[in-house]
Amino acid sequence: MSHNGCREETELLLEYAAGGLDAAGRVAVERHMEECGRCRDFVAGQRAVEAALDGWEAPPVSADFDRRLYARIEREASWLNWLSWPLSPEVIRRGLPVVAAAGLVLAAFLVMNCSEPAPLAPPAAARQVEPLGPDQVETALQDMEMLREFSGLVRPDPAM
Repeated sequence: MSHNGCREETELLLEYAAGGLDAAGRVAVERHMEECGRCRDFVAGQRAVEAALDGWEAPPVSADFDRRLYARIEREASWLNWLSWPLSPEVIRRGLPVVAAAGLVLAAFLVMNCSEPAPLAPPAAARQVEPLGPDQVETALQDMEMLREFSGLVRPDPAM
């Protein structure tokens, strides 16, 4: 049994300390512990823990334990506590630096992005003037005349 701290050896030592090994397993572990102080200390510590747990007795519960427990829960979990939680000193102390940092980041973003925008250059297609033929000019003028006549025929709505 070489000691390298693996899980199987720990489980074997725990089983030995609890008295759960057969005779051959006990002899092998005892022979190993004669040479390995680390395993010997582990088994001794495990036996001390088991002895302490075996000797421990839970204190008796008082007769009014449930009543006192529910009263304490009611005091600590009232709706007013839930509503006032965001304003508690603990939340303010921890949350204020986070809120301040977020505000600074937002202010920096707004300053950087809301400065006077650079004038946009018109697209290349808009900068080029296409010559119009006389037919196109005449059609555009006729359309404008027709719209003007139509506007004169439409009466404004009295409800507006």
